[in-house]
Amino acid sequence: MDRVEIDKKERLTAEMDFKDSSSVVIKIRQGLPDFLQNVKLKYVRLGYGYSCNFTTVLLLVLIVPLSISTVVQLTGLKLDRVFFKLFTNHAFLLSSIDAATQLAVSLGLVFLFALYLSKRSRPVYLVDFACYKPEEERKISVESFLKMSEDSGSFQEDTLQFQRRISSRASVGDETYLPRGITSRPPRLCMDEARAEAEAVMFGALDSLFQKTGVNPKDIDILIVNCSLFNPTPSLSAMIVNHYKLRTDIKSINLGGMGCSAGLISIELAKNLLQANPNSLAVVVSTENITLNWYFGNDKSMLLCNCLFRMGGAAVLLSNKNRDRSRSKYELVHVVRTHKGADEKSYNCVYQREDDKGTIGVSLARELMAVAGDALKTNITTLGPLVLPWTEQLMFFVTLVRKKIFKAKVKPYIPDFKLAFEHFCIHAGGRAVLDELQKNLHLSEWHMEPSRMTLHRFGNTSSSSLWYELAYTEAKGRVTGGDRVWQIAFGSGFKCNSAVWRALRKIPVGDWRGNPWVDSIEKYPVNISSAKAEDESDAPVNPPKVEEKLGVVPHGLSTDSDVAKRFEDDGGGVDMEEMMFADLKMVVGIIVFSEEAAFIRGINVF
Repeated sequence: MDRVEIDKKERLTAEMDFKDSSSVVIKIRQGLPDFLQNVKLKYVRLGYGYSCNFTTVLLLVLIVPLSISTVVQLTGLKLDRVFFKLFTNHAFLLSSIDAATQLAVSLGLVFLFALYLSKRSRPVYLVDFACYKPEEERKISVESFLKMSEDSGSFQEDTLQFQRRISSRASVGDETYLPRGITSRPPRLCMDEARAEAEAVMFGALDSLFQKTGVNPKDIDILIVNCSLFNPTPSLSAMIVNHYKLRTDIKSINLGGMGCSAGLISIELAKNLLQANPNSLAVVVSTENITLNWYFGNDKSMLLCNCLFRMGGAAVLLSNKNRDRSRSKYELVHVVRTHKGADEKSYNCVYQREDDKGTIGVSLARELMAVAGDALKTNITTLGPLVLPWTEQLMFFVTLVRKKIFKAKVKPYIPDFKLAFEHFCIHAGGRAVLDELQKNLHLSEWHMEPSRMTLHRFGNTSSSSLWYELAYTEAKGRVTGGDRVWQIAFGSGFKCNSAVWRALRKIPVGDWRGNPWVDSIEKYPVNISSAKAEDESDAPVNPPKVEEKLGVVPHGLSTDSDVAKRFEDDGGGVDMEEMMFADLKMVVGIIVFSEEAAFIRGINVF
């Protein structure tokens, strides 16, 4: 068998399914690349560029020597000649300048430095946030969702089976929520129902936010709303302005089409506006609309959203007022954004389009995992120098120099991000993505608990999922003063964005206003491994051992072309979905490809 060559950015696996004693089917899949195993120096330099400010360095370099020289002149202190030359050059000696001139120059530089400090970035505080919890009648179980799909009459039997299989593996629980327009018989997919859903989510979250913070809506200076797939006229932000009768001079912005990572884009936009507008309050509303974006077709790549996305939204209050620091929960430390839209695969991997019947839906390409891994690698590499302790940065830098400059064959040093953050809020896009991130970042189940439980309790609520996760962390009483929180999200475009927050105080347990976990936190964490036991029970009791090298062709599969043909014939949508979200717990043979060799080893998938 010819040696298999693949792109270094991708990692392929092959699952062997022993259907009977005489045949075997191998499915080739793209796994999430091990994005921490190799980095590009330009992204490391970008991170260090964020952490260094040329103006500050220049002013310090000028002020320090002149100030020391002035003190020496005024006090008559004698300095060693060698030490004195540190602040001189051969053509110009500070000693030739009289004390009055040096004092005047120093005062001028101090004035410039003070002016710079007054213009520098103002701290941005997260005063509080609230997540929307829908009414009980909107709750829907997995079984009810599947029954609803069957009763609709829109799906063929194979796509109904597909939805059953995905729902059993996606870790979405029985207490998620769907809007009235979807659950009605027949479904009411109209603009009125979509507006009703948007109003219920946005106004519900904002009412809780204003109640718990005591802020008058008319005091809001900046309003930013992000919703990817529902963009009516007037806009969602205009709906909020009208409902709460906000001021006529409010800076209102509506973001659309930016995917599940748009929440952090809104946070950065709010930060930038707060830098330009002192003594201001900003509100960010993150949501997604389900009603007009439910897919009633049979393209499997478009059915994933039906199985995963659910109703939800969040509202966040930000401030740059110094007096708000004492009552705020967090301070924004960093926002790092990565956009891979220049690459065609990245741009097309999450795409809203029509299927062959003309039904509109959002298609997820099979390259999504590879694209996500590349975006994550870039984002994390840029973020690392900003947040990692110097010991981790030193070890990482030394290893990088040995590998890139001296061409030494050493294992890349993987920084321990648990030393930089106490809490992780990873976008709850799907179980397989969370599994891969946990493995790559070496996180424990405790660190992943907020993301996994949010996916189970509320499903994928798009850009607002990060706030449900932070609300879970607070409800568990885990946040104390000085803790660092890392929010990371990814979405169409393809984009990967990170936000780093520092807790300003201990968040007390019991303040349930606006916290969606108020009636269920005691039940969590729950065991979501039941699907694992169920799938493993379907596996062969004694599957054949696969320990041969790649030169041996498994029985029932003759050539590489057969592998590719079966992969294509099996349906791109099926394999693409399983690649991203399936959690089949079965001991199978995995073909692992590397640059030097390829070998077969038995592991427990996912």
